[in-house]
Amino acid sequence: MNSIIQQFNNSNKILVATHAHPDGDAIGSLIALGLSLEALNKKITLYCESPIPAVYRFLPEVHRVVKKIGGLNYDMAVILDCGDLSRVGEAVSFVKQIPVIVNIDHHITNTRFGHLQLIDTSACATAEIVYRLIKQMGLPFNKPVATSIYTGILADTGSFRFSNTNKAAFAICQEMMEIGVDPHNIARHVYGTYSLSRIKLLNLALDSIELSKNGKLSIMTLTKEMFDETHTQPEDVDGLINYAKRIEDVEVAALIQEHHNGKEKSRTPNRFHVSLRSDGAVDVAAIASLFGGGGHSSAAGFSIESTLSNIKSRIFSLADKIQLKT
Repeated sequence: MNSIIQQFNNSNKILVATHAHPDGDAIGSLIALGLSLEALNKKITLYCESPIPAVYRFLPEVHRVVKKIGGLNYDMAVILDCGDLSRVGEAVSFVKQIPVIVNIDHHITNTRFGHLQLIDTSACATAEIVYRLIKQMGLPFNKPVATSIYTGILADTGSFRFSNTNKAAFAICQEMMEIGVDPHNIARHVYGTYSLSRIKLLNLALDSIELSKNGKLSIMTLTKEMFDETHTQPEDVDGLINYAKRIEDVEVAALIQEHHNGKEKSRTPNRFHVSLRSDGAVDVAAIASLFGGGGHSSAAGFSIESTLSNIKSRIFSLADKIQLKT
């Protein structure tokens, strides 16, 4: 950690980035660290390739997150919540040219990329690691930073319901509340309201659910046509997979999301992002690794170029091989 802090002190232009298809931990960590580094009078760029999910657009300074980068000669890049550098998306080639890359993450499948690493797989969220880093730097926690840290932990622990919930999750969130964070307000944004368009998308998503023959695996599908029909965007998908996961006897849920790839309608391979969830009894990170992805044992994912029918077939073929963790 000290070597990373020293690198912060020696750098003036810093890129802070997180993964495509961001969740609450990714966005919360991104904003918290970025705002904190600005307190050191650094020039900071916040980057995420994908649009911010609607439920997290209430976060302070979220409008500053850019979807394209280039032009600046960065001294260093801080990559947050990414098991692999490729998770930043199309900007990976640009990022690789930055002299110093710092890898901050809590995924067990992390590939240890970068020149400096701060990886703790026992952390409940990357936001917990960012919290410790800010503490170590002796920087103050104002309300915007505290709100971002709290949201990251709340999201990645599933409101303290997931197995990664630890003592630090409660202790840090209590400290953030003492700074002025309003739990009710954050929960209202993250879980409380949906647009009519998102409800229509949910309706189509629920109708798409298919179960494996043994009932252990469910697949939810979201196609480009569904987004077009409901006038929604990929960022409206956040949380929908939980409906497929909560089906009785289902141990693994998969959400197949088609990338927007122009207006082509053919049988040629397209790009898809597949999210995987389990209740902790099945290691979905191991499943994702079979497709070049990664994540946590209970939440993982991967991207793939294929046809929808082929992806479904390959995922369903895993149903009979699902092994419960002992």
